[in-house]
Amino acid sequence: MRAHLARVDAVLVQAVIAAALSFAHLHDLASAAGQDGWKAWAYPVSVDLLLVAAWRRLRSGRDRAAGWCWFLVALTASLGANIATAGLLDLGDVPDWLRILVAGWPALAFLGGTLLAHTANAPSAEPTAEQSTGPEIAEPVPDPSAPTAPELPVPSATSVPAALVEHARKIATAHQERTGAPIDTPTLRARLGVPAPLAEQIAAHLT
Repeated sequence: MRAHLARVDAVLVQAVIAAALSFAHLHDLASAAGQDGWKAWAYPVSVDLLLVAAWRRLRSGRDRAAGWCWFLVALTASLGANIATAGLLDLGDVPDWLRILVAGWPALAFLGGTLLAHTANAPSAEPTAEQSTGPEIAEPVPDPSAPTAPELPVPSATSVPAALVEHARKIATAHQERTGAPIDTPTLRARLGVPAPLAEQIAAHLT
């Protein structure tokens, strides 16, 4: 038990030391690039938070490509600061391209953090088995005991007004003189503007 605690303590101390050194290097580089005051301290916090967010995405197993992408971006920023402050870069005369990168980092980190946070909680677009199958909807069965709508009586042939039959006869005569053929029931119905059953009764009077 004591050996296990000793190993845990050693790993924890090592992690704290590495984080502190990386934090200091990022602060020094941001300060040398013109980000003074509290802004220089905010840069290492931003890089570390993006690293943590990307690592959580990788651990979740969802959209690992995005997790690896932003993890490498944050890791490059951290390693770049560590290497740049190791004597390879004159912190008193930082090149313009590095100032541009440092100044543009907040927007890049905000974009990465937003994408990682929002897509982590997005629901899966693939439907589950229950959603794809769904409950079967039974078609309604008609009830034979339910009352049905009464059928409207069709007027008999004798109930057609004589004036209407006479008017239809004139139309039929004019149609036959013009075309040489007797008028059919659909044409008669269209000319008179009456329902189909009534048109058939009128046509029966014309024969």
